Amino acid sequence: MIKSLVGGVVAATAFVMLSSSALAEPEIVTGPSAEPDCFAPWAADTQFFKFPKKEGPYRIALANGYIANTWRIQMVQTAKAYAAQPEVAAKLKEFKVVSTGEDVPAQISAINNFIDSGYDAIVVNAQNPTAFGPVIKRAKEAGVVLVAFDNILDTKDAINVNVDQKGLGELWANWLIKHIPNGGKILEVRGVAGTSVDTDRHNG
Repeated sequence: MIKSLVGGVVAATAFVMLSSSALAEPEIVTGPSAEPDCFAPWAADTQFFKFPKKEGPYRIALANGYIANTWRIQMVQTAKAYAAQPEVAAKLKEFKVVSTGEDVPAQISAINNFIDSGYDAIVVNAQNPTAFGPVIKRAKEAGVVLVAFDNILDTKDAINVNVDQKGLGELWANWLIKHIPNGGKILEVRGVAGTSVDTDRHNG
């Protein structure tokens, strides 16, 4: 799942860049998505961004937060490996990755720095779904493609790519119910507090 999600996000970002232009806010359209066979709309009223075309090569950044587990480490390694593939690298001028830990202001600052440095697109695994309002607005006004995945952003002004995290929580809970039919004590080991994945899986 890591390879398909992370690789798909980087691929979708590169695809969007092929039809985008800096310093131009996106047009809101009804679809289809960049890769409709891979990315299905979350709901019937899902909005899509359409950017004016821009020629590459592109500067793309990955602004990661938490890095202290094997999933995040593998996620970063997968993103770097995908970007290093010859057919992908040929479209990139630069692919930069930063990890800021659980420090939300530091992650926001990193995104601001990427905007100020003229990056074409920023992929983010957000530490908090609601704290990024001002930087999302800056990215939109600057024509920077902002793509959130895994821990997504609570906004319609950025591209959100994810799996059904609440559904995964429900799936695991139903598995426990099935395999512990007579009840018992269950310990829930939660993820990083404040992230959308932790909240959604817990609620599921």
